[in-house]
Amino acid sequence: MDIPIIAGTVSTVVFAVSNLPMLRKALRTRDLSSYSLSSIAMINAANGAYSLYVFSLPAGPVWALHTFYLVSCAIMLALCLMQRRAAAARRAGEGRPIDDTRPGTRRRPGTRGHRGVVASGVSA
Repeated sequence: MDIPIIAGTVSTVVFAVSNLPMLRKALRTRDLSSYSLSSIAMINAANGAYSLYVFSLPAGPVWALHTFYLVSCAIMLALCLMQRRAAAARRAGEGRPIDDTRPGTRRRPGTRGHRGVVASGVSA
């Protein structure tokens, strides 16, 4: 092997390994609230366009690195979209009236019941 191939291989491994903690945390916690959806979407679009260039090159370490980036950024985008969709569904669910006329039903503190009384948060 020549020096450029060795350098490319080593840097590919280092770059890929440096992204693993972020991916592991994102996959484990599913919490991507600190990530910008527009940034992740733009990164995926740029990776898609850059693929036209990378995959026109002879196969080598850059293919492995770019494939890793393609997959990891796609995973981050999918997780981000799933989290945003779940958060929107939760927000939409909070807008529904709570039926506190059923026995054993508790209201969330600060919400109004069927008689217009605000719940105190103290359970009886």
